[in-house]
Amino acid sequence: MQHSADLKTNACCTIQSYPDYIQAPLSMIHEEVATKYYGCGLTLPLELKGRRILDLGSGSGRDCYIASHLVGQEGYVVGVDMTDEQLDVANRHIDFHMKKFGYDRPNIEFKKGLIEKLDELELEDNSFDIVISNCVINLCPDKESALREIYRVLKPGGEFYFSDVYSDRRIPANLLDDPVLYGECLSGALYEGDFIRLARQQGFNDPREVARDPITIENSYVQELVGSIKFDSITFRLFKLPELDDACEDYGQAIRYKGTVRHAPEAFALDAAHHFETGRAHLVCRNSFNMLAQTRFAEHFDYFGDESIHFGKMVDCAPTDEALRAAGIDCGC
Repeated sequence: MQHSADLKTNACCTIQSYPDYIQAPLSMIHEEVATKYYGCGLTLPLELKGRRILDLGSGSGRDCYIASHLVGQEGYVVGVDMTDEQLDVANRHIDFHMKKFGYDRPNIEFKKGLIEKLDELELEDNSFDIVISNCVINLCPDKESALREIYRVLKPGGEFYFSDVYSDRRIPANLLDDPVLYGECLSGALYEGDFIRLARQQGFNDPREVARDPITIENSYVQELVGSIKFDSITFRLFKLPELDDACEDYGQAIRYKGTVRHAPEAFALDAAHHFETGRAHLVCRNSFNMLAQTRFAEHFDYFGDESIHFGKMVDCAPTDEALRAAGIDCGC
């Protein structure tokens, strides 16, 4: 397989409509880098200026170069891949992109290695603000070690923001080594429930789903192999916050978005279920509160309440203004 067009399904290369702030740097990407890209989602979150980013399974470097533009000259991006051909493509166009972006020095580098063995690449503990990955974890034979290494290299309050392919049930043993399904990013897909459990075991206590797209299989041979198994491309964000609960707990806390995150003036989406309008206060669980208050998003919110009283399990993290007043929170609503 030489190009994304060679794929038999959209599992490793889902079609997306990117926002303008992604389209701008995307239009600057070298043609060879773009055509040899494989991915199943958008793995670049907001608020990246000046950050250190690690891209796992960086391939031809497309997402790395977009990130290079978004972090600015003062930020830094490291791409890790195990394929010499893809690394050659990525390295060959560093100067091209630095000139396109107007940088006087590279803010990007590529390393050869395995994502489950980041320690062998001299990547230090607590050294990255954000780790991203685009449809690669499913190809990793030791997913437990990969998640452990990702947690290790993240700074406290950092996040793993990534897209991958997941199945609605465990893949039968006889399909795990099928070369066609492996090449289509399907045989290594984790059952979604198993992923959630594995992530929590490695310290990511509250994985948040950001987006989900169904995988379409239009090849009759592949469809016959997988039978009734359904696949989705899911984007998750996992924060390195050891004190997060394993469920939504209500401590009577609320947040109010200031509208100051770049490219999100009207509302900020923490995940698929938590959208915060500018100027509107929301009662949230302790986890959502800390995902904002203890991360790079902290300055963009006002915070109300503490953890002095526990009110039990929270059913809805974004109730009405009346619920805020009933909780005794003076947030101007």
